[in-house]
Amino acid sequence: LGDELEKGQGEDDVRHLNKMVMWSNMCALVGFLTMGHSVNLLAIVGLSTWTFTRWTMIAHHTCHGGYDRCHPNKNRWNRFKFAIGSFPRRLFDWFDWMMPEAWNVEHNNRHHYNLSETEDPDLVESNLEDMRSAPVPSFIKRLFVIPTAATWKWFYYSPNTYKELKLAKMRKLGQKLPEGVNPADAVTFRTLLSSGTPFYSLMEFFTVVVGPYFLIHFFLLPLPLLLVGRHLDMGDDMYLNAVKNLFYAELLTNLHGFVAVVTNHAGDDMYRFRDGCRPFSGSFYLRQVLASVDFAYGTDLVDFLHGYLNYQIEHHLWPSLSMLSYQRAAPRVREICDKHGVPYIKQNVFWRVKKTVDIMVGDASMRWFPEEYERKFLEQDAKIEARKSLLSTKSVKAE
Repeated sequence: LGDELEKGQGEDDVRHLNKMVMWSNMCALVGFLTMGHSVNLLAIVGLSTWTFTRWTMIAHHTCHGGYDRCHPNKNRWNRFKFAIGSFPRRLFDWFDWMMPEAWNVEHNNRHHYNLSETEDPDLVESNLEDMRSAPVPSFIKRLFVIPTAATWKWFYYSPNTYKELKLAKMRKLGQKLPEGVNPADAVTFRTLLSSGTPFYSLMEFFTVVVGPYFLIHFFLLPLPLLLVGRHLDMGDDMYLNAVKNLFYAELLTNLHGFVAVVTNHAGDDMYRFRDGCRPFSGSFYLRQVLASVDFAYGTDLVDFLHGYLNYQIEHHLWPSLSMLSYQRAAPRVREICDKHGVPYIKQNVFWRVKKTVDIMVGDASMRWFPEEYERKFLEQDAKIEARKSLLSTKSVKAE
């Protein structure tokens, strides 16, 4: 099915991408045109949705290679070009708290090919172990979830993705980790302010990763409104209104991202795994379904509001497909799962928020896949791979 979907990608997928880019840009335009007048909900929602969709839809699927083969502009809409390689690329393609190269390592590689394993850097249950085990009432923990959800991109995701990039470079160079350092430990902004990390300094993190975004997005972007406001005898009000709207939009886009992103693989009906598996093996495909959840889907508007993260099962089965391909794939994947008795979970995103928060505060736990079956399936994968290798060798000899 994955091969069929990939071969079927073409002009329709490019037109669909252009449509989603236009919708995202329209949100930005609404935000820009209204952010100087006053602190208002229209500007906040427009700016927030622009930031959210630029990441979750446009950058996400492009950086995975969803348009590598079907888009005619190979110099931009390609995983090896989009947002990486230079600051102008980052600025004009996808400008956010996360450094695109770092996010590509952490998300596209580490998360996708270690899904819900102990090596998964985005495993909510593991990353929130301190909160889960804290000896305080559940309702107190739940109060902390709100500020966590409103700040998680810069507080957790940006420093931890940068750590994964640094770690990948160290491994590539054959460098040893400092003694006592656990590479699986998450690096957060709190880590940088307290104990620090051997991977990079706080100064490097600010100057290379978050500083440019902080200064340009929140202070330089609305700067023309300072001139406009003074020309209209409004003083600095338009500029200050814009800055306030941008900061409020930041809180909202973090919350929006939390709802659509963090909930994808968390819940007491999601499985965890002990050992890694071969990519695109039988175990791999099974795990993507058992450890992922879909939300409501089917129309461009619904999918746009979810950032096309509502097709999480299909996306994890085939990471390098276009957004339109996931729309096509979903009903067929569900049919296959129903046929073979594989749980295919599709629920309202807000119900998944509830389940995720239960995991975060320790009121519920994820399921461990039975060790006996995990080992058995890995053995089957190894036998199938050995058989393929043998057949390939015989084929080469016959030629």
